[in-house]
Amino acid sequence: MTRRVTGKVVTPTGVIRQGCVEIRDGRISAVADYPSVRDGHWIVPGFVDMHTHGGGGHTFTTGDPESARQAAAFHLGHGTTTLLASLVSSPFALMRDATAAFRPLVEEGVLAGIHYEGPYLSADRCGAQNPEFLRDPSTAELTELIELGGGAVRMVTLAPERDGATAAIELLVARGVVAAVGHTDASWEQTRAAVAAGASVGTHLFNGMRPVHHREPGPVVALLEAPNVVCELVADGVHLHDGMLGFATSVAGPERAALITDAMAAAGMPDGEYELGGQAVTVADGVARLSRDGAIAGSTLTMDAALRHAVDAGVALPDACRMVSTTPARAIGLGDRVGALQTGLRADLVVLDDDLNVVRVMRGGDWVE
Repeated sequence: MTRRVTGKVVTPTGVIRQGCVEIRDGRISAVADYPSVRDGHWIVPGFVDMHTHGGGGHTFTTGDPESARQAAAFHLGHGTTTLLASLVSSPFALMRDATAAFRPLVEEGVLAGIHYEGPYLSADRCGAQNPEFLRDPSTAELTELIELGGGAVRMVTLAPERDGATAAIELLVARGVVAAVGHTDASWEQTRAAVAAGASVGTHLFNGMRPVHHREPGPVVALLEAPNVVCELVADGVHLHDGMLGFATSVAGPERAALITDAMAAAGMPDGEYELGGQAVTVADGVARLSRDGAIAGSTLTMDAALRHAVDAGVALPDACRMVSTTPARAIGLGDRVGALQTGLRADLVVLDDDLNVVRVMRGGDWVE
């Protein structure tokens, strides 16, 4: 059976104003002009969130599989058809248990993989990460987790200045896992060394990093200037000023800038008291902060809201669509499967109205109820 979705189709090369996406057996079989279309909705690729801790009142950070399933379903309703379940800095036992619990969800396709944000992070730049659990990278721990995951472990964020970081990056890359630089006080030189060792992602650029200085560029500049590094950006107006969002996008380009949510369980929920990695979080006016010191504690963002915010900030819609879909898919090694409206890829798409609000979501050729 062939299904057609018509409207203003956003492809990797531009917009087909009168377009059609043809779907067969869960995959895109054709993308073409469809002259009979008049004033249709926007048709954009399904969003790919490479960094999220939860949403809809549910979390990935405790390793509970039912909570993970519900969090993924929440984000799917906002157009995220592919996501990584991000943990926070935790004891090794929790990392191991969560990996074992999430592996079936990855095999089922509910999750695209697991992301460890920590615990191999800087104590000086830990942000909302629990300092109690921070430690130096361990190749023994990582090897056990990767083997336990059976392909489920897809990305690890670490601080390159910590002892053992280079060996950890080399191990990750050799095992097909993305090494990301984040929550770091590294120098420009240390960050460049991490990139040379194989690190290919900058975790929520600017946030949890030594700031830029004209005599000490630090990690931000090293990551922005590296041609093989994808830089994550949280487009919520809280993590980044819109001027900085625009600056980073102009430097990296949409092919190296990926929008993420960094969402926690409070996404889509009322203001109130929440928890992240064993720490109390207060959400007020939609902004999540640690109760003890006011540090930003993830976000309440969804990917559709991130897309709207980026467009409102001046990013052209086709570029913003690359940043929420194509670029993150490629960054986590899934660009040959998802992330664009092109022939052969899984039929993941989002129908948006002219205000870029979600109308319908399709995943694998089926409309999401």
